[in-house]
Amino acid sequence: IMNAFGLIQIGLILLCTTTTTSSLQCNHLPLQQRKVIENSLQLLDRMGKKFPQQCLREKKSFRFPEQVLKPRQKETVKIAIEEIFQHIFYIFSKNLTLAAWDGTALEQFQNGLYQQIEQLEACVIKKQTHYFRSKEVNRLKLKKYFQKIDCFLKDKQHNLCSWEISRAEMRRCLQLVDKVTRKL
Repeated sequence: IMNAFGLIQIGLILLCTTTTTSSLQCNHLPLQQRKVIENSLQLLDRMGKKFPQQCLREKKSFRFPEQVLKPRQKETVKIAIEEIFQHIFYIFSKNLTLAAWDGTALEQFQNGLYQQIEQLEACVIKKQTHYFRSKEVNRLKLKKYFQKIDCFLKDKQHNLCSWEISRAEMRRCLQLVDKVTRKL
């Protein structure tokens, strides 16, 4: 029979190992993100063919709020990136029937985003209040940007062109995130 002291020691060892493991993962987060983004961009390309010529007439500018990726604190940038991934995941997980994309590539794209969101949530310090104000402003800007895309898809009844335009926009968005993660 193990005594209480032995159980406490085991508990402390487990706590230290998981803390060390997660902090190691967090230290390598920018590198992991670059790989995920690179992979996501390749999967976006594999999901569909070349941009359909008939969709050029419908092209729309959504104007990504680049300032959300330019705050001074790295933590705020990580929070913004997590938000971006969540929004992209949300958009790419509904009403995809008319998209006519490669299902395997789409699924891998969604899985990669989901894993990255989980990783970011584990690493990002959300409770620190000095990030709160800028984070809220950024959150609203991002929400507005992604709502434009969501509304565009709804207005076009999630047709092929609206999905292709959104896919091209997500490509631009991920390229901006990639540029920022290389500086982190």
